[in-house]
Amino acid sequence: MPDALTFEARLARAKFRAWHRGTREADYMIGGYFDRYHSEWDEVALRWFEDLLDEDDVDVMAWAMKTAPVAERFAGSMMERMQQLDYVDIPR
Repeated sequence: MPDALTFEARLARAKFRAWHRGTREADYMIGGYFDRYHSEWDEVALRWFEDLLDEDDVDVMAWAMKTAPVAERFAGSMMERMQQLDYVDIPR
């Protein structure tokens, strides 16, 4: 059985998954969120984000844009930061 991934390896995997969602809009929203906040994360925060990455992009984007109620397990300060959308930097 392989060893568990280190925190740093999990961050690297989360970054890749955040920036390779399948649509440019989701990449900017979810990848931008990762880039802005990951340096502040502890184990609990990283687990929250890893779980979020398992959700459908349409749901995550709707929660972030406040067009759908946030699933209870994702509600809280991290989602509130995502909902500010001030971290999205769209290149021109």
